[in-house]
Order: sequence, then structure tokens, then C-alpha cells
Amino acid sequence: MIDEIEVTKAITEKYFEKFLSGIRCDVAIVGGGPSGLVAASILGKKGFNVTLFEKKLSLGGGIWGGGMMFNKVVVQKEATQILDEFNISYEDCGNGYFVADAIELSGGLIYNASRNARIFNLTNVEDVMVKDGRMTGLVVNWAAVEMAKLHIDPLTISSRAVIDATGHDAAICTIASRKTGKFNLAGEKYMNAELGERGVIERASEVFPGLYVTGMSVAAVYGLPRMGPIFGGMLLSGKRVAEIVEKNLK
Repeated sequence: MIDEIEVTKAITEKYFEKFLSGIRCDVAIVGGGPSGLVAASILGKKGFNVTLFEKKLSLGGGIWGGGMMFNKVVVQKEATQILDEFNISYEDCGNGYFVADAIELSGGLIYNASRNARIFNLTNVEDVMVKDGRMTGLVVNWAAVEMAKLHIDPLTISSRAVIDATGHDAAICTIASRKTGKFNLAGEKYMNAELGERGVIERASEVFPGLYVTGMSVAAVYGLPRMGPIFGGMLLSGKRVAEIVEKNLK
């Protein structure tokens, strides 16, 4: 016999058990796209307490639609190491290009991240916490509150490091830039896949004490070109920022 109230009780108790275990974390990641998911998986496997927030219902960012809704994505040779590590299949198309199925790639990244980090979807980050010149956490609310423009106070999450993986908007860096005045965003530039791919890896970095940037947020901060439906740079940028955060926190 199924008791509906017991179902409600199980969902509620386990959700808030997860929520309370994540309000003080080592690393808070904002954005569940490819770079954020890779960083969450790697840092979680290293033993860090990782919490990831995604304001949409589903994670995966721009992977799902591939290029113009053709649900295949391209990665370069360097990124296949991450696909291998995450047990995601791909085909060699020659000339250094490899193609993965967008659905398998999204699902594989999400699965690995969910095994190594706490994930909260439908959660919007509306502000940051800064103390003594360092970012110390995030201010969160339900995404539905933002959508409905309701005047409901948020709650706070403390962390030793924050990673902005929000993509083209660089939402967390935008807030931090405006409120601290310590750095400026150059804005994402035109399409140039070669420069964009290389740049989002090389310039994944700490942009303000305690605040790190990865993926397309790197392009928005440093004025790099966009690159379209090639995703190797996103994966490698997530790995790169995870290595930087690990080094700094240790």
C-alpha cells in the first residue's frame, strides 16, 4: 500500500538533509553547463565538498541542441581524455575532430557530477557575499521567485571558493564587478573558434579573491571570441579551473 504522506515526508526530509549539508561548502559552482559539470566532478572526486546551483530545470547548458538543433557536438583531440574519463563515447571524424552525441554527453556529464557534488536545480544566485575583500559565499533564491518578480528574501551559502560557470552572461562576475568595482568585464566578442577555444582554457582563472571563472564566462570577462558548437574548450576549461581551485584551497 502506498501512503501519499509518506512519499511527501521522504522527499521533504531528504531534500532538506541535502540542502543543510551544502550550506557550508568548499566550492560553490554556479551553472550546470559543460565546464561547471566537469569542475564539479573533478573537485568532488578530489574530496572537496562541492555544491552546484543551476537556475534552469535541466542541466547541460548548450550541449543538448548541438549545432542548430543537430544534436551532435564536436571536440578536439585534447578533450577526448575527459570523455574517456567520464565514459562517454565518440567517433573520430579525422583531422583532429571527434564527434559525440549531445544527449549522451549531457547525460554523462550530469551523471558524473551528481555522483560527486550536491546539485540544486531551479535555484538562482542573486547576489554574492564578500568579507575582508574576499568572496565568501552566495545569496540564493528559488528561480521561480525571480521569474515571478516576487519580493521574497533569499538565503545564503558559504564557500571557500566560488566558480562562475554561468556561460555567456557571466552572471556572478557581473554582480561582483558591479558591487566591488575591483574588475571589469570586457564582453564576449565575435565568432573565432580557434581563439575562443584556446582562450577559455588558458584564461580560466581567479578574477577576484575567492571567485573563479570557467567556460564561456571566461570569454565574457576577458573579451574573447565565441566558438559555436565545439565543446572541447568547455570541458578543458572546467578541468583547468578545478586544478587552480584545488591548488589554491590546499
